[in-house]
Amino acid sequence: MTNGQKEGENIVSISDLAKELGLTTRTLRYWEEVGIIDSVERQDGATRGYTPYYVRRIRFIMKLKELGLTIREMQDLYTAYGDAKQTEKMIPRLIETLDQHVAKVDEKMAQLASLRQDIVGYRQKMMKQFALAKEAEQ
Repeated sequence: MTNGQKEGENIVSISDLAKELGLTTRTLRYWEEVGIIDSVERQDGATRGYTPYYVRRIRFIMKLKELGLTIREMQDLYTAYGDAKQTEKMIPRLIETLDQHVAKVDEKMAQLASLRQDIVGYRQKMMKQFALAKEAEQ
């Protein structure tokens, strides 16, 4: 057995996994090319396959992507995890990365709140001008 495959473990083909997860096979291949996931070679050597362990990692990558992590950030986490093969190194890096994203979200929310105030103020101004124009017509 190679690449983390345990004897008797079911291997999911790339096409089946892509369908199951709602991804494209190209996405999975790209993630493997940039080094954020791995696969095992099937015995026929023709298709990529994924063990349950790799499927769990891919689901984790999908969650990180939903949280807004970049490919580079995921590569860094993968490297940290790969260096130790333990979560003790990856978790602090993940927490740090998530903290940075929280700060970015807070900043964006502040900018959006400011924009909202500007839009509400502009709307009120337009309503006053419209009301004045109607009064002038009468």
